[in-house]
Amino acid sequence: MNKNADRSPGIFIVISAPSGTGKTSICRRLLALCPNLRFSVSYTTRAPRLGEEDGRDYHFISEQSFRERIAQGEFVEWVENYGCFYGTSKKETEECLGGGCDLIVDVEPHGAGKLRESYPGGIFVFVLPPSMAELRKRLLKRGFEGEEAIRERLSKAEKEIKEVLWYNYVIFNERLDEAVERMRSIYVAEKSRRERQMERISDFFHVTT
Repeated sequence: MNKNADRSPGIFIVISAPSGTGKTSICRRLLALCPNLRFSVSYTTRAPRLGEEDGRDYHFISEQSFRERIAQGEFVEWVENYGCFYGTSKKETEECLGGGCDLIVDVEPHGAGKLRESYPGGIFVFVLPPSMAELRKRLLKRGFEGEEAIRERLSKAEKEIKEVLWYNYVIFNERLDEAVERMRSIYVAEKSRRERQMERISDFFHVTT
């Protein structure tokens, strides 16, 4: 017997933002506050940055391995950014959601659009910086890219921000604590939606006295 057969599907949350906006920090804080929420670990061909761990931040694999996975249809979405590949595992996503676990995935807008096609019932959240000037400051503060690379990221950010209009929720990350609390509020509210509570609600219609 399938132990997960009677479980309701988990909530699928997709969070997007221009590079440097702080969505990774928001996700980490949210996961610490919500132990029942899991993080979708993407696959990538880029090298790990300082402090990143394989299997926690990303699955770091070779480009050859990534292309083989594409050919085998293992990614529900994938994209090439700045010469590196990123992708979300179809199997891991379906196993998590099918098992009743809530899942949050951090992807750029193109990937989010692909996920919306496959998971139309997902919750899509876009994180914005207070301003483009502030975003530039944050990118400079990271310190691992030159001026030309930052200009490229800002140009890409301007295009990505135009995608915000189809997302369900928008969070301005002016202060990290406030942004995290807004993200947590979205998650709590979605957990309380009537359609997600129907199994428990139905118990009240079968009470005998």
